[in-house]
Amino acid sequence: MTNLQERGHLLTELVNPNSLNLDQLSSLELVELFNSEDQKAVEAVAAAKIQLAQAIDSTAERLRHGGRLFYIGAGTSGRLGVLDAAECPPTFCTPPELVQGIIAGGAGALVRSSEDLEDSIEDGEAAIAGRQITQLDVVVGITAGGTTPYVHGALHAARVRGAKTIFIACVPAEQFSFDADIDIRLLTGPEIIAGSTRLKAGTATKLALNILSTGVMVKLGKVYGNRMVDVAVTNQKLRDRALRILQDLTGLSREAAGFLLERSGKWVKLALLMHWTGLEKDDSDRLLSEHQSNLRAAVISYQNHNKP
Repeated sequence: MTNLQERGHLLTELVNPNSLNLDQLSSLELVELFNSEDQKAVEAVAAAKIQLAQAIDSTAERLRHGGRLFYIGAGTSGRLGVLDAAECPPTFCTPPELVQGIIAGGAGALVRSSEDLEDSIEDGEAAIAGRQITQLDVVVGITAGGTTPYVHGALHAARVRGAKTIFIACVPAEQFSFDADIDIRLLTGPEIIAGSTRLKAGTATKLALNILSTGVMVKLGKVYGNRMVDVAVTNQKLRDRALRILQDLTGLSREAAGFLLERSGKWVKLALLMHWTGLEKDDSDRLLSEHQSNLRAAVISYQNHNKP
């Protein structure tokens, strides 16, 4: 294992030859350089597609059987995990405990730098114990440079408890290896400002987390086609989206779609099933439950059992 005190050789710490004259560039040249370098974040995610697909399948399987998904990190990595977790309830109507973000230093670290707290292995272990992680859960450790002790402690503790562990880092395994069930490397290269991993590394991490959480929710039946059928109708914008989904997929007028939405208890998925089957709310709800809330499976089942 790499000496954690000597990090200058790590890919994320190297000097980028393309930005040596950064302080002499015009604003337009700065934007062009950032845009060019940011392409590498997309390429890095594409290179990790096999591991990301494995992470989606493993996580969906655990969550399908009552497990939870945890992101854990420090600094930018921790903030990105908390952000992705926080966006799952409004997008997919998941309970807040299903996907959780843990950051070294707690909630205060979201708005104020607490990077000194990332050096404690024990704090990472305690974070896992505090959430009562079990063999049903998935824990994703996020650390751009790969060396964060807080993340190491958390992942070791999670493995002891039988959880599925996923390691996300932006350095190659030969520079820093770690024993996790799934090892995702997002090799974005040296940053425009040397060592500032909130840049390309952070961008690639955000892309990867988008793919992971969204992919899992797709596997869990949280979308129909590419529609957000489990959207939480909690404000005017989301109500408008819900009505447009219903209108597009049913051909109903906006007024009729609104009536259907109210009859369903403001659940787009249930409203669609009620419309397509002619069943009342309670019967539609039972049918959905029989198919683990998967709308497509419920519709196909109904059609198969009601063929002329």
